[in-house]
Amino acid sequence: MTDPTDPHQNHPGRPGDPAYEEPILDGRPEDTPEAEPLPAPEGATEVIETDYEIGQDNLAHSFTLEFDIHKPVFTISALCIIAITLASLIFQHQLDPFFQGMRDWLTGNLAWFFLLAANVFVLLCIGLIVSPLGNVRLGGPDATPDFSLASWFAMLFAAGMGIGLMFYGVSEPMSHFDTSLAGPVVEDGVRTDWAPLQGAAGDEMAARRLGMAATIFHWGLHPWAIYAIVALALALFSFNKGLPLTMRSVFYPILGDRIWGWPGHIIDILAVFATIFGLATSLGFGAQQATAGLNFLFDIPASNTTMVLLIVAITAVAMISVITGVEKGVKRLSETNMVLAFLLLLFVIIVGPKLAVFSAFFANLKAYAQELIPLSNPFGRDDDNFRHGWTAFYWAWWISWSPFVGMFIARVSRGRTVRQFLVAVLLVPAIVSVLWMTTFGGTAISITQAGFAGISDAALELKLFVMLSQLPWTQITSFIGIVLVIVFFITSSDSGSLVIDTISSGGKVNSPAPQRVFWCTVEGLVAIALLLAGGLDALQAMAVSTGFPFTIVLLGACWAIVKGLMAERQELK
Repeated sequence: MTDPTDPHQNHPGRPGDPAYEEPILDGRPEDTPEAEPLPAPEGATEVIETDYEIGQDNLAHSFTLEFDIHKPVFTISALCIIAITLASLIFQHQLDPFFQGMRDWLTGNLAWFFLLAANVFVLLCIGLIVSPLGNVRLGGPDATPDFSLASWFAMLFAAGMGIGLMFYGVSEPMSHFDTSLAGPVVEDGVRTDWAPLQGAAGDEMAARRLGMAATIFHWGLHPWAIYAIVALALALFSFNKGLPLTMRSVFYPILGDRIWGWPGHIIDILAVFATIFGLATSLGFGAQQATAGLNFLFDIPASNTTMVLLIVAITAVAMISVITGVEKGVKRLSETNMVLAFLLLLFVIIVGPKLAVFSAFFANLKAYAQELIPLSNPFGRDDDNFRHGWTAFYWAWWISWSPFVGMFIARVSRGRTVRQFLVAVLLVPAIVSVLWMTTFGGTAISITQAGFAGISDAALELKLFVMLSQLPWTQITSFIGIVLVIVFFITSSDSGSLVIDTISSGGKVNSPAPQRVFWCTVEGLVAIALLLAGGLDALQAMAVSTGFPFTIVLLGACWAIVKGLMAERQELK
């Protein structure tokens, strides 16, 4: 028998209820009209009362071309991004030095700021986990999880996978190992090497340990704390406070009803900028690696033309997805990709160092724990190339991706306590990343230590394929690697267009398809323009330049989260 007075008994989003789980992710009423993408808070919560209605500032049209856009956010974001894209295409040869100079200036002068901010995010997450505020439940005290624990962990695992792990899984550990082994190089009183900290000149084991610690530092607690802050903020103010699922809502405790005016517009515009250029950076990396793989396997020219054609083709596939709304197809494609990634990981473990991977996993975690504070220190260091060129760029890149990944994590985490949420978001994807880096990076280093220099000599985007060439079934595994990069590309573009469209439509999660097509197209064009204008330098420069102002936004969000959680605690007393 059921008890109709029990709020948990008939909750439509009970874990394992497929009729509700998929609509939560899709957020599109045309597929399931009865679905409520953002359910009301359940139980005693401090719902924020406001006269603002979602979409009241929107410009809508439903005849020849259907659209529903937030006028200031969409217009300013779209015009600025289009202008940057056109300028990059028209003046591509002249802009290369500009992008390189902008990247170097931002990372050189603001590295301390990025490192300090990332430390704040980690400390806040840890503080919330151990504090009574960790007992607050996202969605209200009577809310139950929309997904089972296994499904939730699987989606957090999926969030931890992507083009970045494919691109840097071999190249980053190898780069840090090589530079650490070479040791510090001083010219005219200034270090010119790229070794982390003080390196490990001539000591292979120490260089391996430091190289893996530095790699895990860039894929461990700090980046996932960045995502956790954004996801927690969005979940709290949407599921508990009843506000739209957009970044401006997070600042209601600070700005009040002014979030519906220009202060809120600016916050959302910065979120759009950060997301579009963060995505373009990842898509550019993916295009470079897929092109390198095609050249490696099939001798297809690794040229700009190949990269442009690849981006156009993949963007077209993503566009078909956003037009037809076939989330089930994309979902199956993503699940297939996760299976392929797991099989590739398992293959490298078996044919590579075998069980040594598992002992190295714990050794690498120990090295990471020992080097965490020195690597996190923003002041008094002389490893400027590593700190500026690697860490500062990474933190800016992670921050620019945070609205995208944060919104996904928020939407699948309703019903979890803040403590459960933070522990899972910090640990599950980070552990996956550590295992991936240990397997691929550790195997590459072992092959290099055995006397093969090809991996060290290869370009960043080619290192994965050169490493796989030293293992059995090279053609098959390299082809799987290319497929993984391409499908991650497609799913990132599709999902990214949904997130950007939600922000630029004032928080609406069911906006018309033409808007998603527009943003999907823009993502591809931005990636093409930046690749042609300055390659990796341009991609990195735009990620850093948009990541900087959004870092300021996230620091404000930290204060808003604490205020919002304290109000929830008061409501429960």
